[in-house]
Amino acid sequence: MKVIFHGHACFEIESMEGRIIIDPFLRNNPNAKATPEDFETLDAILISHGHSDHFGDAIELAKKTGAVIVSNFEIGCFAERSGVRVHQMHIGGKYKFPFGTIKLVPAFHGSGIPNGDGTFLYGGLACGFLVQVEKKWLYHAGDTGLFGDMNLIGRQYELELAMLPIGDNFVMGSEDAVIATQMLRPKNVIPMHYNTFPVIKQDEKAFIDLLHLKAPESRGILLEAGQVLNL
Repeated sequence: MKVIFHGHACFEIESMEGRIIIDPFLRNNPNAKATPEDFETLDAILISHGHSDHFGDAIELAKKTGAVIVSNFEIGCFAERSGVRVHQMHIGGKYKFPFGTIKLVPAFHGSGIPNGDGTFLYGGLACGFLVQVEKKWLYHAGDTGLFGDMNLIGRQYELELAMLPIGDNFVMGSEDAVIATQMLRPKNVIPMHYNTFPVIKQDEKAFIDLLHLKAPESRGILLEAGQVLNL
């Protein structure tokens, strides 16, 4: 399987079972090298919450590729109005798709959908994703602060990979992300949601150094936008 980082919190997962993208913030992402035009086929688009740097180009990609949008019930209802395919879920729910199994887990964050005039539509609860493909579990935390139930996720699932925010301000910072790693116990960790905007500027190498010191059983991996991790 290939895990491709597209900057910010956007990851593409290519496996023998299918091709999915998570939080497809591409066109307005200053770090992304890919654009929606680069995607001819997708099986699913996973949206962790309604903010524009995560909902991103989901509708355009869904219309272009025929992919199903997988998100919470409220975001699913919003997306459905654009005539795209949706599969609505909610926190704690799990569903087996042809392209893999998806489970929604908590994330402590907002999920308002911008109206473009300074107001927001209700976007339900923000979430993270557990994704099982090729018999391996991957965890995309979404935008979240540190929370104790990450320990339950780590006890229940043997994680091949955790994708964790480190940007601080809106989400966990590096120190909390290391504590999250200690609770989750993944084999590999990729930091995300940092350096996209000045307010979330971070020293990602310092995070990796701290991770190796405090959670040496987990391998920290830095990816630039467009780079691939083979699992």
